[in-house]
Amino acid sequence: MTDQLKRAISAAKTAQANDPQAEATRIASSSAGDQTFDMSESSYKTSHTAIRKARRFAMQGLYEWLVTDRRFDVDGKLGWKANAPHDIAARTRATNAMHTVHIGYYHEMMRDIPEQIEALDTLISQHLDRDIDKLDTVEHAILLIGAYELQNRLEIPYKVVLDEAMKLNNHFGATDAHKLINAVLDKMAVDIRAIEVESDTKANLRTSQKAVAKQPEAKPVDNNEKAAIEAIETDIDDTPTASNKPRISANNATVKRNSASKASANISDFKASKRDAAQNTVEKDSVIDANNQD
Repeated sequence: MTDQLKRAISAAKTAQANDPQAEATRIASSSAGDQTFDMSESSYKTSHTAIRKARRFAMQGLYEWLVTDRRFDVDGKLGWKANAPHDIAARTRATNAMHTVHIGYYHEMMRDIPEQIEALDTLISQHLDRDIDKLDTVEHAILLIGAYELQNRLEIPYKVVLDEAMKLNNHFGATDAHKLINAVLDKMAVDIRAIEVESDTKANLRTSQKAVAKQPEAKPVDNNEKAAIEAIETDIDDTPTASNKPRISANNATVKRNSASKASANISDFKASKRDAAQNTVEKDSVIDANNQD
């Protein structure tokens, strides 16, 4: 037995001795039945995360109870029953570090859900398309927790109940089980939390209407502005583009290519200047030879 468990048992016994009325708020926590836990247990966490962890442990405990004592009870094998919910809770606390778990809520679910199993199963069956005994045991346990919170924990918003059920399924259930769980709990919320669901629907409608109202309205265009826009569009259509320009063919002889003409002229001038220079040289040589002969 852990030190944590011993301290909890000692505190419970002390509280019981000081307040005889406190027995009604406690549950048994061992198979011997002579040890109890204080449901208030303020020394443990009570945050949203602690409550979520309490749901997880409760789901596992309810699963164990459904496949043992509850199944034997349904089958009429009462002599086989030896795994009561309070024994499961005591064993869970003895073998797990639960200092971050909302212990009070965990014990509440492990006590109240088995006690209300018939009524909760009736609520669930009203929205099922099959017999409740055909449900997967994990799905059954999750639906029991969701149905219990919708009916008994009115301070928890129904959307939170549905969201937490989805998280339980993501952690323990099958891949497609969330469809059935969400459908059943959503229909159940409409029946049990009708006022809350209706108020939430109206709030969502008002929010969507405000969002539509905030959108800027299109400014009406008068005749003058419309005529100006049409004129601009006409000018744009009439403006020649690159695709409208005439294309020049490389074989078109009528097109003058200035750069080639200039190059030919330069070559012709160079050849002419060469011929003139050569002729002048010949003439000069002739004149020189004639003078030498004289």
